Amino acid sequence: MTAVDTRSSVDKAFSILRAFTTEDTAGVGVSELARRASLSKSTAHRLLSALVQNGAVQRSGEVYRLGSLFTELNKEETTRQADMVSEVLTPFLAALFERTRHTVHLGYLIGTDVSYANKLFSTRGVTTPSRIGGLVPGYATGVGKAIMAYDENLIKAAINKGLTKWTPNTIDDPDEFHRVLTQVRQEGIAYDREEISLGLSCVAAPVFGRGPVPVAAMSLSSSTADFHPEDHIPTLKRITAAASKAFAIAARDLEEE
Repeated sequence: MTAVDTRSSVDKAFSILRAFTTEDTAGVGVSELARRASLSKSTAHRLLSALVQNGAVQRSGEVYRLGSLFTELNKEETTRQADMVSEVLTPFLAALFERTRHTVHLGYLIGTDVSYANKLFSTRGVTTPSRIGGLVPGYATGVGKAIMAYDENLIKAAINKGLTKWTPNTIDDPDEFHRVLTQVRQEGIAYDREEISLGLSCVAAPVFGRGPVPVAAMSLSSSTADFHPEDHIPTLKRITAAASKAFAIAARDLEEE
């Protein structure tokens, strides 16, 4: 005998909202949300329609995402995470700069775009399109690929958004993009081979916190003509590993406050 669902409509609506996860950047279908919330598909569809009307959920084609209401509510949390990335990881970025003397970046993802929390310039004066607080498409950067490679939903979201070419070297084929990110996961290293700006190359590595998806990434970049990224991989990996441990400790301490 099937158990009777005694939850109220409000309870069921909250069950749907709780069914969304941080990995659902590409959206979730009604059938999957119904399964997660233990609802019939028809009930889930009816409640989703009401949630869309009230801004709690956004519909895009056949999939749903949390809507603008939650974007506003989560703004403070996003700012806190950005501050934490900058505060905890900048000393490690400085160490990377001291050991390599190349321009170095510290970035994290907002959606599928990279936001740069910090940047230290090389005296060699290589021009880069990045700026602190600025956004660039993650798929065309080493930092973005170093983070995105560990989250299939982010990969799908970037592809759905469109892999627009910034230079002739920008990867715009989804199959090639998947192949490159598989290699990033295997090696723990991502590259930007003149994909965001001609003449500029970079190498990046992820920084993890307490979860399986990186919270940030660090990179170093220079003129393609005289840059040998493989020479710096051991240093980059060593520093990002130490940074990962520090961030995990800081995140744990924050949770315990």
